[in-house]
Amino acid sequence: MTLRRFGFIAVAVCAAVLVLLCLVVSGALDRSTSVALDKFTQLTASAAAMLSYWRAALRRQGVARRWRLWMAAAMASLVVGLCAWIWGQVFLGVSLPSSTLAQLGFMLVPALTLCAVVVLSHGGSGTLPGHRSRLVVVLDGLIVVGSLFVLTWVSLLESMVRAWATSGPGFATVVAHPAAYLVMLVVLLVSSWTHRSVRQLPVLFIALAGLAQSASGWGFAYLVSKGATVIPTVADIGFMVCPALFFLSSIAPGGAGRERTASTRLRAGELLHLLVPYLPMLVTGLFIVVGTATGVRLNPLEIYVGLGVVLLVIARQLLTLIDNVKLLDQLRESRERLRHQAYHDPLTGVANRALFRERLDAALAGPSPVVVLFIDVDGFKDVNDNYGHAEGDAVLRIVASRLQHCVRAQDVVARLGGDEFGVLVNGYPQPPEEIGRRVLEALRAPHRTAAGAHEVRASIGISHREAFDPSLTADDLLGNADAAMYTAKRLGKGMVVVHGSVEAGAGVDAGMNPEMT
Repeated sequence: MTLRRFGFIAVAVCAAVLVLLCLVVSGALDRSTSVALDKFTQLTASAAAMLSYWRAALRRQGVARRWRLWMAAAMASLVVGLCAWIWGQVFLGVSLPSSTLAQLGFMLVPALTLCAVVVLSHGGSGTLPGHRSRLVVVLDGLIVVGSLFVLTWVSLLESMVRAWATSGPGFATVVAHPAAYLVMLVVLLVSSWTHRSVRQLPVLFIALAGLAQSASGWGFAYLVSKGATVIPTVADIGFMVCPALFFLSSIAPGGAGRERTASTRLRAGELLHLLVPYLPMLVTGLFIVVGTATGVRLNPLEIYVGLGVVLLVIARQLLTLIDNVKLLDQLRESRERLRHQAYHDPLTGVANRALFRERLDAALAGPSPVVVLFIDVDGFKDVNDNYGHAEGDAVLRIVASRLQHCVRAQDVVARLGGDEFGVLVNGYPQPPEEIGRRVLEALRAPHRTAAGAHEVRASIGISHREAFDPSLTADDLLGNADAAMYTAKRLGKGMVVVHGSVEAGAGVDAGMNPEMT
């Protein structure tokens, strides 16, 4: 069903319920007719919801089918309870509370609905993984239940418990009925912010139905505790609205919903996670403060439960602080990892061109001598062509590792692209050509991989700066080293050329050709 079509049906159902409420509550009809219209309307809506859930389950598979079957069972239980209630109250005139079968049917509705919610939540995706987050969710639920308990106990539950103690166990089912719906609402609320699959339109109408049923249920229990044998029709408003809302939930379009993006508005579940359980606790606190100011005295149970709720809030905040510290550590590690990825070559793990350029600029800004080696791996193309790119990558990793081991820890080894590497030596302790000789010696040994040994050499061009020169830039040094490297290739490969030490094409410095050492 499309959302637009559902909107028209929802408006029609709400209008019909409003008209019936006006007829029943206004007193235009005599009491027997009002009660009959009230109860048979509830029965009709409940039966329609049961059939609708059943038909929807037959057309679906998996989780969508299972949770609707549970809801169909819940609606069937509501139908049974209403039938027993109507038979006892309308036809037999049984005094309140009604038969055990009716109460059992009503009690099973929130229980079966909870089963449906559990199936739906476990079949979808969660938003708070981890044991600590689940513990926070449990604490939130306990805080909500504790706050509502204090609120209802101070307002009307205490008097109802006294009535229960004097009227016997039959009153237990009267109190347990709205309490079960209250538990269902808390579970729905918690599940809505921990599981995206619960955040959908049908579940919203289920929650509204539970709220309406619980509200009238507490009113009904209060009146029974006061000895009432005739319940005013106005107290049935929630009971009348509940089956209609269940019916709307059965035909509402499903799906996880179209959540707005975080950049425009917080998701509903995230907003609930921020506000709950503090809103119920705030309302309860204000209620107690006002009551105490007007002379209401709290008994020990109310005080202890209130202190327990405060302790639960403190525990929740401590866990939240621990989670925040953990998240900050993860964020810091993530930033370091991203920075490493941005400034390092993913294949070899050495610095990339960006980091090499940044370190070179920093070195040129200081007074120390600076040496730049531009290294081109000779014979790498043959390895790539004859053994494949995986073998070529293995050779490049070996070259990078040897370069790192033949220079100091503070020197920078970078892969500048393809089979080209760079080495930055800041404050070199020996002549540049000695550094180049050491690099050549490090790369001379065969490069052994899983597929065998490969003989590869290197052509090295060197440029250097003896003292601080503000006119010399990083591009100048890199360009000079690059030109010297191509001179080394032109002169026979496998050798070192220091920029400015030989004339182009004239040869290499004595002792720099590896064949001459």
